[in-house]
Amino acid sequence: MNGLARYGFALAALLAGASLAYARNAPDCHVGSYRLASGGLVDIAPSDDDTLRWRQFNGATGKLHPGKDGVWTSTYGWTDRSDGMVVSFSACAAGRITFGGIQGRRIALEVKEAKFESHGTTLAGRLVMPPGQARVPIVVLVHGSEPDSALTDYYLQRMLPAEGVGAFVYDKRGTGISGGHYTQDFELLADDAVAALAEARALAGARRGRVGYQAGSEGGWVAPIAAGRTPVDFVIVCFGLAVSVIDEDQEGVELQMREKGYPPEVIARALEVASAAEAVVESDFQSGFPQLDEMKAKYGSAPWYKDVHGDFAFFVLQHPDDAELRALAPQFDWHTPFRYDPMPTLRAGRVPQLWILGGEDYEAPSAETSRRIKSLIDDGLPFTLALYPRAEHGITLFETRAGARTSTRYASGYFRMIRDFARDGRLQGSYGDAEVTTAAR
Repeated sequence: MNGLARYGFALAALLAGASLAYARNAPDCHVGSYRLASGGLVDIAPSDDDTLRWRQFNGATGKLHPGKDGVWTSTYGWTDRSDGMVVSFSACAAGRITFGGIQGRRIALEVKEAKFESHGTTLAGRLVMPPGQARVPIVVLVHGSEPDSALTDYYLQRMLPAEGVGAFVYDKRGTGISGGHYTQDFELLADDAVAALAEARALAGARRGRVGYQAGSEGGWVAPIAAGRTPVDFVIVCFGLAVSVIDEDQEGVELQMREKGYPPEVIARALEVASAAEAVVESDFQSGFPQLDEMKAKYGSAPWYKDVHGDFAFFVLQHPDDAELRALAPQFDWHTPFRYDPMPTLRAGRVPQLWILGGEDYEAPSAETSRRIKSLIDDGLPFTLALYPRAEHGITLFETRAGARTSTRYASGYFRMIRDFARDGRLQGSYGDAEVTTAAR
């Protein structure tokens, strides 16, 4: 869960030899959302190798490991510690689960597979609806920067319909079974999201109620652009940013260095180093090397240098050979708009937007984004900010051991918040420890 976000995530995937058209093996037949006899919801999703991941609507989660006689045992969050949960399944066709001793049945969601076009590229999508004929709100799920298949991995495509909100999920261009090439071109991705929403509307037909976007991480730049190009009823941004890509990296370096206890003068030097690394990435690894080498010579032996991280500066710094970086350049031709300023688009927005941020987010630091969203609220625009002070990227809580974070669960109320805003266009009551700021009505 603590993989690098956005630009860094994709860099890490490539370095590990992963294809950007990556997709997992065929999902286990037990994948689905189950209604328990207690009334609760548990979703079973694909995970690494032969494991599965369970998630409850209250935010609890764990990884399931196969054992003898069809019994699965669980480890806590993303740790390797047992949480005592034991799970078993019936034969696939029966669709039953025993989850911690509680019986449950797989929810028979209505699924329509789809192919649709955007800029001459065929994209693969899926509409998942709650059972029945009633009109329901629909959320179009907009990608972050991850290179894997949303059709396989996005669990909200089941969890939201199980709670009465339809979901349209699609593999973005260059991933999964969609065509095209992977890109971080926000404008092009926004057009893809517009095409996805049109497909969701058409497939839903008479069951279509409110329709809007839910976007995570990089999608926080993309979804507001798309919302300005097609009629929508709401936008939900989770762990996104209202600053530029370069500012994101600078904020990440500053936050991480400050939390390691470094004084302001050291942080200022670390930001110098990060700026030089960022200039190399921004140039597509074509220029900026003399300045970077100067920073390495000046500060490379300093005890704090190893802690300069950010979202992607670390990638440049861990490659001391300039020629090696230049050789990697063709792999990163992603058209990333490093200086894109999202604020004009956000100021022009007139549909309700919910921004859900984590106060401990290293990958998408939330301090300046929170300040900017609050400024939009102060200006009377229909924004709502929900800050989970102890959550990191993904709105997960975590534990820290030997300086390393490991996620343990999702923040309480997080999934319920997404559902409620999609359904009602507003939040009501409390959502765990989220600090909610909204415009006066």
